[in-house]
Amino acid sequence: MATVDLQSIKNRFNIIGNAPALNHALSIAIQVAPTDLTTLITGESGVGKEIFSQVIHQLSARKHNPFIAVNCGAIPEGTIDSELFGHEKGSFTGAHEARKGYFETVNGGTIFLDEIGELPHGTQARLLRVLETQEFIRVGSSKVQKTDVRIIAATNVNLLEQVKAGRFREDLYYRLSTVPIRVPPLRERKEDIPLLFRRFCIDFAEKYRTTPVSLDEEAKQVLMNYRFPGNVRELKNLAEQVSLLAPQKQVSAEILQSFLPGESSTQLPALMPSAHELSEREILYKVLFDMRQDINDLKKIVFGLGGIPAEVQPVSPPSLAPAEERSILPANHNAKAIEVEEIRSLQEIEKDAIIKALRRHKGRRKDAARELGISDRTLYRKVKEYKLHDIK
Repeated sequence: MATVDLQSIKNRFNIIGNAPALNHALSIAIQVAPTDLTTLITGESGVGKEIFSQVIHQLSARKHNPFIAVNCGAIPEGTIDSELFGHEKGSFTGAHEARKGYFETVNGGTIFLDEIGELPHGTQARLLRVLETQEFIRVGSSKVQKTDVRIIAATNVNLLEQVKAGRFREDLYYRLSTVPIRVPPLRERKEDIPLLFRRFCIDFAEKYRTTPVSLDEEAKQVLMNYRFPGNVRELKNLAEQVSLLAPQKQVSAEILQSFLPGESSTQLPALMPSAHELSEREILYKVLFDMRQDINDLKKIVFGLGGIPAEVQPVSPPSLAPAEERSILPANHNAKAIEVEEIRSLQEIEKDAIIKALRRHKGRRKDAARELGISDRTLYRKVKEYKLHDIK
């Protein structure tokens, strides 16, 4: 693909940047577009995976046929089969009439399945059948129907790890990843960050009928050294904030810093990658970490009530590995050992964390899911599993 053709595609789809990793991903999308091969687009949240799906569709022979983007993580588990494959009248409570699914309505076109890793196992099996035979069955029906749909999938999680954990079908993974495309995060495209920021500022200036802001050299360095865990989406939000709230149009490094989160504004090593959504296991570990600190504080109180100075009881750093606290006695204490144990199942810990998050946000599941670091659909499944529908 010649450079001029690549640039024309960027202009057409408003893709800004010249980083080698971005150009490589775009070149693969352009090459695979004329075929009907299934494509798996990977990349962190906010990198623009849906734009690549539109590039593939618009450069294909299906460009005049329907295109639909489906967020698999935003559809409740109980209705996603109906959304994708349709259902017959009376097939479940509330099915007052027959309904066509996306594989019928988009026949001849392209379906973009975002957050593919959130699909339930049963839906994964039905999707695999579509990929292998181009056949599907409506919910509540026994009639096999044919479909001619190209599938483009996307994920911001490591599907191979999901396969190893038993949460994603291995056969489906290999069917989806016939052609993999990795969209790089912003921190791997440092040279593109000022270009994107400038473009966004110009757009917002036109929208709000004002003069575009600009960055001095030091401010550009600050911008390029920020990690941008939210990637292009976060950069766009930052550009809008600066465009509206900056006290002057020539933005200095000091002014720009005031708009950046203080804890992770530079590319320093971090204990936990903020760019990725936390797994359920990591959430449990975080809760365990907090619980052990509470236990240590409780110990100090218990020792204090027993006449033992609290300061002689060392508070050891919390560890994620053990699920149990063993007895810890001061070196100069000869009384019978005091044993403090905390035995709780991971399910109880997880349920407790979800209840607290829901109460903090007054039942708003979207906000609670964001705090827990999981998708809306995962929280919906957990609420159903633990019967927490009335928590507010």
